[in-house]
Amino acid sequence: MRSTTFETFALGVSGLTALTIGAFILLAPQAFYAGYGITLGKDASLLSELRAPGAGLAGFGVLMLLGIWRHEVLPASIAAALTVFIAFPAGRLVGLAMDGTPSGSVIGALVVELVIAALCLAAFRRRLRQPPPALGAAHPAR
Repeated sequence: MRSTTFETFALGVSGLTALTIGAFILLAPQAFYAGYGITLGKDASLLSELRAPGAGLAGFGVLMLLGIWRHEVLPASIAAALTVFIAFPAGRLVGLAMDGTPSGSVIGALVVELVIAALCLAAFRRRLRQPPPALGAAHPAR
């Protein structure tokens, strides 16, 4: 099944968001986190620990965007978008419960992530209700 315009829009928004934020964290973590009022300093271990998930987030963003143009990648793109944009706000909500209220910038990020999660859930809802295809159904054995 080809993607709908709404699904393409959701993948575009989620993919561009993940790619942009991930690349910013990967390439300029001090500047990115300064926007949240967090000073990182020059600790190479800390910066490495932040750059690694930044690269992962950027990679997931590329995967989300790839699903717009490559139909065979679409299921993985949808899974990536849902995983990233449900997991990030879930993690922030755990932090809110365990650590208290973060800065307004972090709350703003939570709101954006929840909006993108809702967009993805709405866009992909009919696919989520379909049973998965049987293994080998698309390419029967010869």
